[in-house]
Amino acid sequence: MLNEWETLWRVVLSVVLSGLIGIEREFRQKGAGLRTHILVGLGSTLITLTSFYIFDTYRDIAVFDPTRMISGIVTGIGFLCAGTIIQAESRVMGLTSAAVLWIVSGVGIAVGAGHYIAAVAVSAIVFFVLVVLRSFELKLAQKLKSDHRDKK
Repeated sequence: MLNEWETLWRVVLSVVLSGLIGIEREFRQKGAGLRTHILVGLGSTLITLTSFYIFDTYRDIAVFDPTRMISGIVTGIGFLCAGTIIQAESRVMGLTSAAVLWIVSGVGIAVGAGHYIAAVAVSAIVFFVLVVLRSFELKLAQKLKSDHRDKK
């Protein structure tokens, strides 16, 4: 069973990693911003911690699978993410926000389960994808538009 300090460490780490990802979304003024990402990651961490706590507490009394609560998180977050996707005319908006919320949930689950390396690595990669690849994507789009205009 986890001690109080390990539990507190996991909660704080979840806030930091979810916040790192959420701050980019906040900076881009997306509907699902800093607070939403922290809350999704933190909730996933709490449910994972609680699942393992219940498993440890009642291990000798009843058969309990701690992964069942985790699968509930994934299902519930799927519904939340679906609500962030909007279709406006011929454009679909919110796909990146939905994907990032889903990943933040996974980060929270990893932190709650004590899989710190995966949680930190994924958070860093997501931040890189959101910040660095966005500027690359914009430059590529400009180049393609420019090449298309030159061919006309």
